[in-house]
Amino acid sequence: MKVGCLVATIGCLTVPLRAQSAATRAAATITEADVKRRIHIVAHDSMGGRDTPSRGLDLTARWMATEFKQLGLKPPGSSPDFVLPYKITTRRVVPAGSSVSFTGPGSAITFQVGRDASVAVAGGGGEFPVVLLGGGIDSATSAELKGKAVVWVADWSAGFPADANKVLQAAFVGGAKLMVAMVNNPGAFNQLAGQSADETVVGVGPREGLSVFLANAAAVAAQSPEAVEHLAQIRAATTPTIVPAPDWTAKSTIRDTILSALEAPNVAGVIEGTDPVLKNEYVVVSAHMDHLGQSPSCKGSSDKDRICNGADDDGSGTVGIVELAEAFAQTGARPKRSVLFLGVSGEEKGLWGSAQFVKNPPVPIEAMVANLNIDMIGRNWKDTVVAIGMQHSDLGTTLAKVAAEHPDLGMAAIDDRWPEENLYFRSDHYNFALKGVPVLFFTSGLHDDYHAVSDTPDRLDAEKEARILRLIFHLATTIGNAPERPTWNPASYGKFVEKPNPVP
Repeated sequence: MKVGCLVATIGCLTVPLRAQSAATRAAATITEADVKRRIHIVAHDSMGGRDTPSRGLDLTARWMATEFKQLGLKPPGSSPDFVLPYKITTRRVVPAGSSVSFTGPGSAITFQVGRDASVAVAGGGGEFPVVLLGGGIDSATSAELKGKAVVWVADWSAGFPADANKVLQAAFVGGAKLMVAMVNNPGAFNQLAGQSADETVVGVGPREGLSVFLANAAAVAAQSPEAVEHLAQIRAATTPTIVPAPDWTAKSTIRDTILSALEAPNVAGVIEGTDPVLKNEYVVVSAHMDHLGQSPSCKGSSDKDRICNGADDDGSGTVGIVELAEAFAQTGARPKRSVLFLGVSGEEKGLWGSAQFVKNPPVPIEAMVANLNIDMIGRNWKDTVVAIGMQHSDLGTTLAKVAAEHPDLGMAAIDDRWPEENLYFRSDHYNFALKGVPVLFFTSGLHDDYHAVSDTPDRLDAEKEARILRLIFHLATTIGNAPERPTWNPASYGKFVEKPNPVP
């Protein structure tokens, strides 16, 4: 009897030990050498900075699809291919008939495109209530932008404000309908307006969503002198400040001509789970393939070099997706749930690719139990990765447990160090969160080479990235084998998830 019990006990132990051994062997395939080799492909000059759309982006997508096929992955759902294209259009704004205007008690202010306004983003038109924004943006103020026309009153006296991209991103993810940047530097306005006059505007599908105008603040004085002082007070704010203007209404009108209909790629591949039931659920691991292309707005750009290679942003994540797919393709490494590996495009344009993916998912969105998003994991501290969103679901607890079980990785997973940057809203995981999928966003944070021509493969810490990827591999394995799917914290679910979406 005792011998039988002992044999049974040993037999029960061998299954998890075999699984652990298989997972350990699979994780070991993620190496510094592999990361280096692959990052020199993705962030090579020949990719041209992987703008959306571009030949370099298409090459990157096809490279990822080829890797998936060679590793034995399958296209998702009923898709015949790993590459999932979505439509984008190029348009040219027609100044005549394009304007933004404000109407209030006894006063009206109009900015005419081609005279004292220019269109930076051609979204939808309409009439909207007005709020004034000064002093930057944070998560508290960004929540007040939904459905509004945001008049951004910043100081442009020294040129383009340093926080412009952050404010624009907050307006986008906060659900603002219109943003008007009041440029109080005529020289800067004329330069920016001149740059955009002949540019085409690239968008996804029908023209809708956030529109962004640049307006010459000097035009306010001639039309509404009393508004000048009020704008100056908002501009002087040193902390994020939103002032509702309940008696004012903004109206935007954009006339444009469609020049062409193009496509941009997402790439997705699946490793099927081992459980006959749970294989119909998916752990989604994602990163964005695109970057800024060849852009004069990239820091350090010159006639000698204007290619924004984007090795860390987000070549590191693009390579990471393939490294993780290779690990999960190893014998015995498949978890009970399926794993969906996703490379998206258009992140730098406004999270385009991930928005299209969750809008038209190849597998049911409700079957996606978690999204682990990777964006910039190849720089900064050797022993730390930031996992944004830990407090919003029990994924944070699971990650802490997995990290503690693998001290050999020498990698601490910590919460958001830069809440003022609103990073939770600024990468592709956010579109999954909106649809009710619990998320974690892995990043090593910003650095001096962010959006610069100097973000090149030689500056990437491939050894550190490999350890982060092994941690993510073990986390995805744990989620994939867990008896229950991850769950939101109720307060966070109510804050972030679009309604209606059933609580998982």
